[in-house]
Amino acid sequence: MTTEKFVRWWPPVGLAMMALLGWGVGKASTSVDDVFQRAGRAGRPYSGWLLFFTDPRVLLVMLVIAVGIALWHKRWRLAAIVALTPQLAVFIERGLKELFGRHKGGALAYPSGHTVLMVSVLGVIVVAAGAVLWSRVLAGIFVPLGMLGQAFTYHYFTDTIGALLFASSLVCLAAWGAGVVPVRTVAPERR
Repeated sequence: MTTEKFVRWWPPVGLAMMALLGWGVGKASTSVDDVFQRAGRAGRPYSGWLLFFTDPRVLLVMLVIAVGIALWHKRWRLAAIVALTPQLAVFIERGLKELFGRHKGGALAYPSGHTVLMVSVLGVIVVAAGAVLWSRVLAGIFVPLGMLGQAFTYHYFTDTIGALLFASSLVCLAAWGAGVVPVRTVAPERR
């Protein structure tokens, strides 16, 4: 599948999967979630270091650098989209939490806000960098470790999966909006 096709089709697929997962898991922990919660308890205090990957301060520094690079290259629309996408993602995620109403430890849990922020920041970094190898490696390290950190501590594992589905869908829309990946709306004529 080409990048263009993925960017075009992933948002509706990812959002539908996020909604189905949210309604499927319901309001309580699943057996999969329980495995991650047990692993987190068994790994304390070591599992807490994984929270570094979803630390908003770390992500803010990374986001500022990505915006700065886009501004340095005078890519104004890209800089605006890189700056605004994580904020929009977190704003929408808060509404989704109310919609799904899943709680953990007295707080709304689905989808994970920390994971939404992390995935959206890393995603726009990949977009801003043109999906060069270092950006994909960075995202490939941060995202799974951040998801594990949240699944071992504050969230259920399925909360992090829902967040990944949601935020990656928004990042694809951001890439399209930034004009980084052209998305054809009409198939070209064949002769």
